[in-house]
Amino acid sequence: MAMLAAVMLSSCLKNDIPYPLVQCAFLSIEAEHQLGKATIDTKNQVVTLNLDETANLADVRITSYTITEEASISNDIRGGINLSGEPYSVVLSLYQDYTWLIRANQEIERYFTVAGQVGATIIDVPARRVVAYVPKSADLTKVTVTSMKLGPAEVSTTTPSLEGTTVDFSSAVHVKITYHTTVEDWTIYVVRSAQDVQLTQADAWTRVAWLYGSAEAGKKNGFEYRLQGTEAWTAVPESMVSHNGGSFTARLTGLSPETSYEVRAVSGEISSAAMVITTESELTVPNLNFDDWWLDGKIWCPWVEGKDAYWGTGNKGATTLGNSNSVPGDDTWNGGKGHCAELNTKFVGIGIVGKLAAGNLFTGDYVRTDGTNGILNFGRPFTGRPTRLRGHYKYKCENISHTSSEFTDYKGRPDTCSIYITLTDWDSPYEIRTNPNNRQLFDANSPNVIAIGKLEKGVSVDQWTDFDIELEYRATNRRPKYILIVCSASKLGDYFTGGDGSTLWVDDFSLEWDY
Repeated sequence: MAMLAAVMLSSCLKNDIPYPLVQCAFLSIEAEHQLGKATIDTKNQVVTLNLDETANLADVRITSYTITEEASISNDIRGGINLSGEPYSVVLSLYQDYTWLIRANQEIERYFTVAGQVGATIIDVPARRVVAYVPKSADLTKVTVTSMKLGPAEVSTTTPSLEGTTVDFSSAVHVKITYHTTVEDWTIYVVRSAQDVQLTQADAWTRVAWLYGSAEAGKKNGFEYRLQGTEAWTAVPESMVSHNGGSFTARLTGLSPETSYEVRAVSGEISSAAMVITTESELTVPNLNFDDWWLDGKIWCPWVEGKDAYWGTGNKGATTLGNSNSVPGDDTWNGGKGHCAELNTKFVGIGIVGKLAAGNLFTGDYVRTDGTNGILNFGRPFTGRPTRLRGHYKYKCENISHTSSEFTDYKGRPDTCSIYITLTDWDSPYEIRTNPNNRQLFDANSPNVIAIGKLEKGVSVDQWTDFDIELEYRATNRRPKYILIVCSASKLGDYFTGGDGSTLWVDDFSLEWDY
């Protein structure tokens, strides 16, 4: 009876210890025809492969991938997968299942031009439609096609071939573009322009305006401007104007902030209607001279005590095992009073237990520490469009002493410091996670990036040195919502890779608003 009771009691016991929660993720993935690194979005569990235009999306060859340690994958994706339609779905598993999507991004360069063209060609890819404009007096029955490419390079054919021939465009012309297993029917129109010259777009920044016009190719095309309310027009110097057939663009500099101007396009003796533009104000970023610091226990904070933070550091993470490694320095660039920012890469911990912490400074917040990893919010609200970031720096470069598993080959190489600035249209600060299981880092190729510029140095710079980082804009008509400035003594610090002792000093930054 005693034995029976023991058996009955044991049969009632339940194993209700929960399985550990380990989020499975892709850590890397590579494919044939891939451009740069894949974008891995651990939050939404999506991998995006950027492929060159010759890649066959119906048969994308995955050459390698890595996933979270000990995790399994529902099917081996090495070899060919079809990314021409819906994203490809796989399941990663470790105690729980996580569905990931793999998708492709492929940009195909397309163009079509004709002799004497007015303005730029409109290429509507979803509708498979091309529209080019010619002068009002042009004979549509005899139009010479000067260039044409509507499919991917090397692997596409056009039927009939129009480039270099004279074509009757009094009605629409149809062509077939064939590549891989794809056949596309395109319709091409050549239309007489309603106006001989047009100001198609004008984007006013703070001390710079971008002007866009269209007129007949080969004519004397350009722009004029004047202060609103005045009479005399001033020609935009030819050195500021770029021509592309019947399209032309100008970068007009030397303007005053918060001022209204009139601008117009000109072609020979003909001018377009005038457009009024108003320049923006110059905005500031707090503590660009890095003079303001205060000590909160062991944590050095780059702002005035009691005031709102604008800049963040990784000091909250570093001080869990050591001291702050991003600190105020007294060695200013001009020897004057105040501070610089001294960013030290250090191994923090006891013995071999710990991690490498790269000295860093960024516009945003350190949110919290996840184990020995960091979670940060990148970016501060900002709507200005500066043209450059200037400042002063020096750098002590050590050889890389610690690496993550992805960068073991880098050990012993010189470390690299990094300073970069970017403007984005994020709807909120961008969350950075350094934990390999759900890593999410800044992606310079993200469509949310409007402009970016950077400086990287892989050798020591012993004396204070000026830098001038030009922002490269991807569009002149997009308005930023956030500014991100990041300085790091170790470029690969997000991967806990760098040289123990590498130090970056930065001082007196400034935003510039004209070239």
